Amino acid sequence: MLLLRSILFNIAFYANTIVRMIVLSPIYFLMPRKAAYRIPKAWAASCNWLMAKIVGATFEIEGLENVPEGGCIFAPKHQSAWDTVALLPFQKDPVYILKRELMWIPLFGWYAAKQKMIPVNRGARGKVMLDVMKRTRQEMADGRQLIIYPEGTRRPPGAEPVYRHGIARIYKEIKVPVVPVVAHWGLFWGRRSLVKYPGHFKVKILPAIQPGMGSEEFYHHLVETLEKASDDLLIETVAENPHLPLPESAAKRLAELRAKPAA
Repeated sequence: MLLLRSILFNIAFYANTIVRMIVLSPIYFLMPRKAAYRIPKAWAASCNWLMAKIVGATFEIEGLENVPEGGCIFAPKHQSAWDTVALLPFQKDPVYILKRELMWIPLFGWYAAKQKMIPVNRGARGKVMLDVMKRTRQEMADGRQLIIYPEGTRRPPGAEPVYRHGIARIYKEIKVPVVPVVAHWGLFWGRRSLVKYPGHFKVKILPAIQPGMGSEEFYHHLVETLEKASDDLLIETVAENPHLPLPESAAKRLAELRAKPAA
């Protein structure tokens, strides 16, 4: 049954995406940018609905009050394809820094360009990165919310953290609050996994880290904040969803946490 539901979801997900892009593209590209954002936000909401109705996976968000007004940086843990779209309906005007190769995908790349997403060549240095920083500053000055994954790529739940320093550089130069976000999306929609799992979980938006720290101080504070919150939420999510088959990384980390003496 799990496999059947997962296959049905995948069919519905891609059909929903393709049909919306084809049917709504003429409207999307004629609308002003901010008004046009309603179309991808509605698509993201429909993806959450499909996960809930077909797979039986739902989530709730805690901490929306921690999102500051105006420009800020969202710094989520990244585990799944789901977490790249699931929060889109709840964000005002988000902008992503993404791999430049994604901008070359027909329709998707055009949609992203319309919303002024910021492409980056991960292997580039020097002037290219200066151009990315310039674009970032421009979008943030317009009150947008920058979405950047501090680990750079998807990591399975409970995996050893591998953070990059790029967010610390942006934090220091742009001088806006950084909002850490944790959730264990990967337990329900895993990396490279066909099967999706039902259950209910929390997404936690943590208090914003205000500008003013040095780069290294901020970097270590962000890592410590995200990892502590992620560990606590892993314990809670697994306890509330005992049916979930845990990936090796999550099972190992859970065993380590349970072996720790109580504080």
